[in-house]
Amino acid sequence: MTSVLNVQNLVKHFPIVGSRNVVQAINDVSFSIAEGETLGLVGESGSGKTTVGRSIVGLTQPTSGRIQFKGHDLIGQRRRSSDLLGKIQLVFQEPAESLDPRMRVGRTIEEPLVALRVESSERRKRVHGAIKLVRLDPEILEAYPSDLSAGQQQRIGIARAMVTQPELVVLDEPTSALDPTARAEIMDLLRQIQAERGTSYLFISHDLSTVRFISHRVAVMYLGMIVEQGDAATVFNKPRHPYSSGLLSSVLLPHPHLKMETKVSLKGEIPSPINLPKGCFLASRCPFATDRCRAEMPRAETVGAGHQVHCFRHEEVASAIPDSEVFTAFMVEAERILGGPAIKTRPHIQLLNEERP
Repeated sequence: MTSVLNVQNLVKHFPIVGSRNVVQAINDVSFSIAEGETLGLVGESGSGKTTVGRSIVGLTQPTSGRIQFKGHDLIGQRRRSSDLLGKIQLVFQEPAESLDPRMRVGRTIEEPLVALRVESSERRKRVHGAIKLVRLDPEILEAYPSDLSAGQQQRIGIARAMVTQPELVVLDEPTSALDPTARAEIMDLLRQIQAERGTSYLFISHDLSTVRFISHRVAVMYLGMIVEQGDAATVFNKPRHPYSSGLLSSVLLPHPHLKMETKVSLKGEIPSPINLPKGCFLASRCPFATDRCRAEMPRAETVGAGHQVHCFRHEEVASAIPDSEVFTAFMVEAERILGGPAIKTRPHIQLLNEERP
């Protein structure tokens, strides 16, 4: 598959005013996204996920590394190449805060096209097409953001992103501010848009259940590093990094018959990104850590088709986790209940209420 985005050795350090120290937000991050693919970027708050997304769309200038979009060097060429305008878009976490309260919905969606100098007749056509794409009535174009629900506001945010016909959309926690019903509907909408347009997504979230529904591949971040990445089913069902396993063990699956069992337990506090430890950043919390882990940073090791992990003890980690298909089972159950591969409505509630034999 052809890659839309290639990120190589990305680093971002934020200087601290009045100090020689820096906050090491991103540390040597590399990944790629293919055409029509969704990469889920997961991790705890403060792991660097949003900084990666902001670096890709140009809101943050990286300290070093390369970001290539279809052969274009985004860091070096972004301001010089008109070919890139509108091709990468961002959907924000807080839908209400991302919309101008004084601007009508129609004008909000149209705004990117004005910046791209699209003719007025074409702008009107695209705005109506975008509002139809996100399954809203055209009458809503005259409304203000305060007239809308949170789910409708996020649909407007998606319409604004899609109106330029982008090839890559960075979705920064797009469902975290929504209730379960609206969350499921937005997930279904994103999948349908991708199926129709072939748009690639970088889906940033700490909600692992949501990531599992929508992602083809998953990258797990810890303290600015991607510690594991691979096919979503592989990473979720058989993680090979202690942090991935610990993260998954904290997920409350929405059905009593689906349980994630693991013997991996992380203890202690997360190190400060201002003063990161030598060696593996997880060593002080990891039950598998050895002297080598505390002295040397593990490099990426391929442990399967497209599956990479930064861990010296990945075989021991895999042995400590029973073979599990809980997330695959979760997907199968949702599709069986809802009658198809797309999430139609209320999957969490329906899974909870479904009668079992």
